Amino acid sequence: MINHSPHVLMLFLDGVGIGTKDRGRNPFFEANISALKTLWGGTIPHVRDAYRDFSTASLRPLNATLGVAGLPQSGTGQTSLLTGRNAARIVGKHFGPYPYSTLKPIIAEENIFRRVQSAGKIPFYANAFPRQYFEYINSPRSRTAAITMSWIASGYRLNDSNALAAGNALSADITSERWSNLGYPHMPIISPQEAGKRLAGFTKANDFVLFEYYFTDHAGHHQSMAEAVRILETLDGLIEGILNAFDHHSMVFILTSDHGNIEDLSTKGHTRNPVPLLAVGKRHREISAYSRNLTHVVPAILKLLG
Repeated sequence: MINHSPHVLMLFLDGVGIGTKDRGRNPFFEANISALKTLWGGTIPHVRDAYRDFSTASLRPLNATLGVAGLPQSGTGQTSLLTGRNAARIVGKHFGPYPYSTLKPIIAEENIFRRVQSAGKIPFYANAFPRQYFEYINSPRSRTAAITMSWIASGYRLNDSNALAAGNALSADITSERWSNLGYPHMPIISPQEAGKRLAGFTKANDFVLFEYYFTDHAGHHQSMAEAVRILETLDGLIEGILNAFDHHSMVFILTSDHGNIEDLSTKGHTRNPVPLLAVGKRHREISAYSRNLTHVVPAILKLLG
C-alpha cells in the first residue's frame, strides 16, 4: 500500500502567543472565534491549559525564546521557523524585524521553500503584493522580511496584483479591502470564508502552501482591544473557510507564529509567551508530537512531505 504524503497548508501568524486567561488584556477571550474554538474542543487555550489532542487536531505550545535572553523578535524567530536553525543562538540575541546579516546565507540555502523544491515537491507562497512593494524591494533602501527573502532566494517570483485579481493569490489582509487605497479600486473584495476556501484550494496544485498574516502583530503593538478583536475574527473566518474546504485524508493544516504579542495588550512590545502550533488533519500528530520550539516545525513538515 502506497503511503502518499499529504499536501501541507501553513498559516503563519506574526506575533501570536498563548497568554493568560484574562479577557481584559487577552483578546482571544473577547473575540467571537467559533472556528478556532471548535478546533480547540470548545475552550480557549491559555498558559495553564495549552495542550489539546483530538483525533483530527492537536495543539502544542512552542518555546519562542530559544534559550536566549530578551524578547523574541521576528527576524530571528521567522528564520528559526523557516530553516529549523536556532537563529537567535547563532547571532547571540533576538533580532528583528528583519533578519540579521549573518542569517541571510542560511535563509537562502536552508529555507523550507528551497528544501521542498529540492525534494521534488512544489512550494507556493500565497501572499500577493502591490506595485509599491515591488518598487520598494528594488530600491537601494529596501529590507526584506525572512519569508519574502526565502521565497525570492529560492528562485521564485512574488505574486502581484494580477495574480490576486485572478484568484491565484491572497491579500495580506485576507479580504483585499486595503487594495483600493493602494491604487487598485477595482480589486475584488472577498469574505474571509472565501479567502480560506481559496487558500485550501491552492494545495491541489502545490505540496506546501504558506500564507503570512501579520496584522496580528500590528494589533498587538497598537494595544487596541477593538482592533485586536476585529483582526482575530477576520482570521477566524479565514480558518472557517479552510475547514469547510479541508480534506482530512490528503491535507494537513498548520498554524503557528514567531513570538507572542497580541495575546497580551497590556504591553506594547513582544512577550516571552509560548506560541501555538496547531496541526489539523489525519496525520496531525506527525507535526505536533515532537515539536517543542520554533526549530522543530520545518523538520517535521519535511518529514511529513517525504
